[in-house]
Amino acid sequence: MSFPKHAVSKCVRIPQAILDQNAGNQCTDKEATKFAGMAYTGQLGVEISSGIKYGLLERPSPGHVKPTDLTRRIVRPQKATDKRDAMREAVLNAPGISDAYKHYRGEHLPDLPFLKNTVRDTFHIPEDKADEFVTVFIETLKDAELLEDVGGKQRVLDVTHTADVEGTSASADEHLKKVSKGVSVQSTDTCFVMMPFADPLGGYYASVYEPAIKKAGLKAVRADADIYGTGKIIDQIWSGINSAKVLVAELTKRNPNVLYELGLAHALKKPVVLVSSNEEDVPFDVKHVRVIYYDVNDPFWGSKLIDKVAENIVSALKNPKEAMLFRDGEG
Repeated sequence: MSFPKHAVSKCVRIPQAILDQNAGNQCTDKEATKFAGMAYTGQLGVEISSGIKYGLLERPSPGHVKPTDLTRRIVRPQKATDKRDAMREAVLNAPGISDAYKHYRGEHLPDLPFLKNTVRDTFHIPEDKADEFVTVFIETLKDAELLEDVGGKQRVLDVTHTADVEGTSASADEHLKKVSKGVSVQSTDTCFVMMPFADPLGGYYASVYEPAIKKAGLKAVRADADIYGTGKIIDQIWSGINSAKVLVAELTKRNPNVLYELGLAHALKKPVVLVSSNEEDVPFDVKHVRVIYYDVNDPFWGSKLIDKVAENIVSALKNPKEAMLFRDGEG
């Protein structure tokens, strides 16, 4: 995959120089670097290529470059959020960087060894380029203000579906199609949902989890609210979990029934998509597994969560061991 070799902030100087020194008109690559006060080199050619990948430069004709409106919003903002929003749009433009962002949005970034493994295995970045990709990826997220510190960990903000970033709702569906390649599901395959029944969380089954599971190509199943008053609780829960291809666990409020079912999933070595509205409700011994975090104060939280859960279900189907609760050496 051809990804930008520079963080987005480092790709602004050449298009900005064209704006400042050449009124934004097209010019040759050598003229562009001269406007920036530098003699053209192969490395600067790579920087220009990176700028094109972010959407900061375009090629109106072979051998010529021209700054885009995205660059103008970064270097000549009209309002306080213009630069930040344009940087975020650049993230979504960039090959590889965009895929990695969509993969981790709403989640904590894993420790570097695991991040590098994902970069190689999921995004097919060559072994000798993995370190470079990770460095550019993290620096670019910082440039676009897409990382926040939560309890000493870095969480990737989910800004998809917002009015500030154009075209992101359609791109979420495109991303799901991309990650679904190679995943085969049958019409009878199920996803068992472990969640409280009482509102407001109970209402998320119909509004969020069923649509997300359907979007991933599976049939949603959860235990009936009355099961916990019958004598067949173990059999029915066990059967539902055992027959499911993948499971979803809503951990908010640490509902004891959910934690019990999570234990059964652990015993059966089932892939589980973990979801919570806050980190405090995630049990310590499952924090090594990817967790989707959502914020109900975000007006777009429902649509974001549907997309993210669907994507993580597909990822769990493709790489089930990554979503299993046991650690290496347990199984």
